[in-house]
Amino acid sequence: MTDEITVEATGETVGEAKWTAVRELQRRVPGLDRESIRFQVVSEGERGLLGVGYTPASVVATVDVADVAGSRPASHGDESNQVAIVRELLERTIAVSGVPATVRIDDSGDELVATLVGPDLGVLIGRHGQTIDALQYLANAIGHRTQGDDRLRVVVDAAGYRARRAATLETVARRAAEQTATTGLRVELEPMTAVERRIVHELLKDDPEVETSSEGVEPTRFVVVLPRSKASAD
Repeated sequence: MTDEITVEATGETVGEAKWTAVRELQRRVPGLDRESIRFQVVSEGERGLLGVGYTPASVVATVDVADVAGSRPASHGDESNQVAIVRELLERTIAVSGVPATVRIDDSGDELVATLVGPDLGVLIGRHGQTIDALQYLANAIGHRTQGDDRLRVVVDAAGYRARRAATLETVARRAAEQTATTGLRVELEPMTAVERRIVHELLKDDPEVETSSEGVEPTRFVVVLPRSKASAD
C-alpha cells in the first residue's frame, strides 16, 4: 500500500485553501514539487446574505511519498532569497486566481526571469498585460526592499507574452514615428502600462525626427509621438 501524506485546509476561496495546503505540504516535505499534489475540493465555500454566515472553502491535498522520493530534483532549498520571494509571490497569486499554472525561474543571466506555465494564462496576463505587469512591479519592489542594490531585475512572463507584445509595440511605435515625421503632427498612442510606455520611449529615443512624451493620468496614461524639440519630459 502506498504511503500518502494528506492535509486539509480552508480559505476564503478554493484557491486560497489550496495555497494553504500546498504550503503545509511543502513544510512537511521540503523540495516538494507542486505538480505532484492531488486536490479534492470538499467545499467551495459561500457567503451568507449580506455577508452574514460566511462558510470557508475547504480542500484536501494529498501526495504519494513514493512520488516525492522518485520525483525530479525540483527542490528549491538552495534558491537565493530573491528567487524564493518571487516564487512565493507568483505561486500565491496563482493559487488565489484558481488558474492551473506553475512557475519556472531562471536567474542564470543578468535578469531573473519568472515564467508562468499553463494551458490558459489570460487571467494572469490581464487586459493589455495589466495583471502581469503589476506582478512584475511587485516582484521588483519587494526585491528592492529586501535585497537593496544586490538584486537582479525581475521579468515576469507567460506564454511568450513579453516577446509578442514587444513586437506589437515596435510596429505601432514605428508607424506613429513615420506618420509624425511625414505630417509634422503629434500622434497619440493607446493607453499603456508604465512598462509598455518605457518600451516605446526606448524604441524611439534615437530617432532623429521624433520625440516621445507621456501624458494623461493612470490607468489611461499614454505615449505621444511628436516632432523633435516639441516633446515634454515624461
